[in-house]
Amino acid sequence: MTTNIATSTQKIALITGASRGLGKHAAIHLAAQGVTVIGTYHSKSADAQAVVAEIEAAGGQAAMLQLDVGDSSSFAGFTAALADVLRSKFGRERIDFLVNNAGIGVHVGLAETTEEQFDQLMNVHLKGPFFLTQKLLPLINDGGRIVNISSGLTRFALPGYGAYASMKGAIEVWTRYLAKELGARGIAVNTLAPGAIETDFGGGTVRDNADVNQYVASMTALGRVGMPDDIGGAIAALLSDGSRWINAQRVEASGGMFV
Repeated sequence: MTTNIATSTQKIALITGASRGLGKHAAIHLAAQGVTVIGTYHSKSADAQAVVAEIEAAGGQAAMLQLDVGDSSSFAGFTAALADVLRSKFGRERIDFLVNNAGIGVHVGLAETTEEQFDQLMNVHLKGPFFLTQKLLPLINDGGRIVNISSGLTRFALPGYGAYASMKGAIEVWTRYLAKELGARGIAVNTLAPGAIETDFGGGTVRDNADVNQYVASMTALGRVGMPDDIGGAIAALLSDGSRWINAQRVEASGGMFV
């Protein structure tokens, strides 16, 4: 493994689900701000390494680790692997930022939602972030920050997303409690809630279905559907020095959807 020591003043961010979509763009934006990025990927190693290569080609520092956020039994091993990468590649002991981004999309009515679908959503979107963050707390520097990704669907309701949005609503409550309990360590915790974004999330419906895309654009004050780069920039902004006093907040990045 190539050693690329991060300076003592250089921040390090861990972003789950950083091989594609919103996580990828958050990684690229943060790297452009001089933040060293450690991302996770579920199964697509080639995509993850392509993100590392893109960041390094632009002069940044990055690494990727495999993680299944829906499998809490793997978190102890992942935490040990993270600590090893921090020491061996970057010469550091802790991270400064944690972005709980990894997720899946399930579009199904409440009356048709199965227990299997419910449990999968809960494991990935609620249990996973909860217990992963718990494991990682000793590796987060005092004065650091956490951003949890929620959804505009906790403010407005669209049929078929009730189970998914319920998990995200729980994330928003958990965020406030984290902010309260971690305040003594100077760690700020916020939620970022994207609106509809053109990604492969949920089968890529917003991106690939022209009718859905047009409808979302017509319901958005800025007149278009969001792009992954919009959210990557918003995450980076929440982690910038100028946002250090923002804490325990839900920040929606939807372009003014359904206002």
